Amino acid sequence: MFDEIENLLVSIPNFLWNLGLFILAIGIGLLCRYIAKNLVHQFTRPEMGFSFWNSLFIRMSRPLSVYLPILALYILLPLMRMGPKSYANLHQFADIVLMITFAGLLMGIVRIGEDYVYHTYDIKKGDNLRERKIRTQLQFIRRLVVILIFVVTACLILMSFDSLRKVGASLLTGVGVGGIIIGFAAQKSLSSFLAGFQIAFTQPIRIDDVLIVEGEWGRVDEITLTYVVLKIWDKRNLVIPISYFIEKPFQNWTRSGAGLIGTVFIYLDYTVPLDSLRAELDRLLSLTPLWNKETKVLQVTDLTDKTIEVRALASANNSSEAFDLRCYIREGLLEFVKKNYPKALPALRVKS
Repeated sequence: MFDEIENLLVSIPNFLWNLGLFILAIGIGLLCRYIAKNLVHQFTRPEMGFSFWNSLFIRMSRPLSVYLPILALYILLPLMRMGPKSYANLHQFADIVLMITFAGLLMGIVRIGEDYVYHTYDIKKGDNLRERKIRTQLQFIRRLVVILIFVVTACLILMSFDSLRKVGASLLTGVGVGGIIIGFAAQKSLSSFLAGFQIAFTQPIRIDDVLIVEGEWGRVDEITLTYVVLKIWDKRNLVIPISYFIEKPFQNWTRSGAGLIGTVFIYLDYTVPLDSLRAELDRLLSLTPLWNKETKVLQVTDLTDKTIEVRALASANNSSEAFDLRCYIREGLLEFVKKNYPKALPALRVKS
């Protein structure tokens, strides 16, 4: 019986035999992916929020869809019927695809770690200084690791070709005339790259920091190795070279914490009763959740020949709430003065 089976297998044409092995390899890979998907669905539920297994499947699904069939094909290669040259070419092709997909798996692992950190350190809460520090460093580390994976994979692929082996080895060890020439040509890019690392670890800016740059108010939305994206309050995106934050001054309102003190200036007549104005400020702050109950001050900070400058200070948990709080105080005090002390509004006096 076994002899009959062996004779039947030998009688199969080489093309059909190789095609069958190829289809078998693809089938094994897809079957493994299907089993993994069902196992993940057994361990996760949508209401659970973040799940390591769900993140694992999302990040690894695509590279595994290629890696597992190619790995199965690589294992079945010795069973294929072909000439030595065809076998060598197919073997080299499988090696290259395995290296590329393995690099994809490594990048997926990096993204799984990023998902976990993003879930653990949520920047949506009020006092998020520690979270912003960690996320800023994570972005740089993730990009650096991805670049290293890409460079090492490219070098290994080059080294798989006899004619390019020396080039790949030179790139991998970072020596050679070509590397020196590229280093001089990309001197400015390297400078920005190093500036990115300086920002990542000294952190003059962080993700979600509130900055004023070139007269524009916005939040840090993204930090890359070469540029920073600032999301302006009117939803515009301001893209700034990262070296700017090393070489030029700028305002960072949330450098040491998310909380801010909002300032409101009102110009009134000398006749305004300051005690009533202070009592109204206290009343307004007691009615709003925007005030974090830390700072409240009302003072006369300047005098002119026509008006007095009244400054109101009140603290809030973050810059957005501080802006809304300033508007709320300004409108509330203005209405109070108009309703109760209309003669205290600025007026032009003419001597008779």
